Amino acid sequence: MHSHTAQVGFKPLYTQVREEMLRRLADGVWQPGAMLPSEQELARMLGVSQGTVRKALDALTADGVLVRRQGRGTFVAEFEESRILFQFFRLAPDSGERFFPVSTVLKRSSGAADESERAALGLEKKAKVWRIDRVRFHGTEPILTETLSLPVERFPRLGELGEIPNNVYQLYSSEYGITIARSSEQIKAIAATAHDAEHLKCQEGTPLLLISRTAYDFGDRPVEFRRSHCLTETVHYASDLR
Repeated sequence: MHSHTAQVGFKPLYTQVREEMLRRLADGVWQPGAMLPSEQELARMLGVSQGTVRKALDALTADGVLVRRQGRGTFVAEFEESRILFQFFRLAPDSGERFFPVSTVLKRSSGAADESERAALGLEKKAKVWRIDRVRFHGTEPILTETLSLPVERFPRLGELGEIPNNVYQLYSSEYGITIARSSEQIKAIAATAHDAEHLKCQEGTPLLLISRTAYDFGDRPVEFRRSHCLTETVHYASDLR
């Protein structure tokens, strides 16, 4: 055991166990919604103590990757709206109540990835992407237009799927076994384009927020690049810093 610890450096054992579990999730060994083996079984499988397994499970539960259900066991989190709402959707109405916006898909297309898509998604020069253009609403008010870019290679047959649901992370998980684990965002101020003006019912040139988000799977591979143009007359971007 000592030689093993020396080899892997200074990471606490439970962190190594957490990483091993994330690897299994990334490889699709455990799918969203699946129940994990018991703590005893996991300890036996991974060759560590039950206490170490519990610490790793606690960390993954705190991160929202796993969900504990009283008297039933530990499950891989599914992308129900409440989780996405607070973890990945940062726009909140000025009136205070959090919401999950509904979407209307304007267009679904595919083409060669542009420079920003290639950079965000780590794609080769000739790689292709799907693009999903949509408008999102809070109630009846349009609050943003956005384009989602997805590597064609990881999302085969996306063009053949029926309607694209509001909750795309659930689609990635159920259709492709891809679970979004984290995302990183950049925010800039921009002026509304003619396309924004038409769909957001605002003047061309109105100040908007551009949120560029790259979402990553459990293997830390980029999965989706999303550019959202947000009208902030009735909503704001909320971020809790710790």
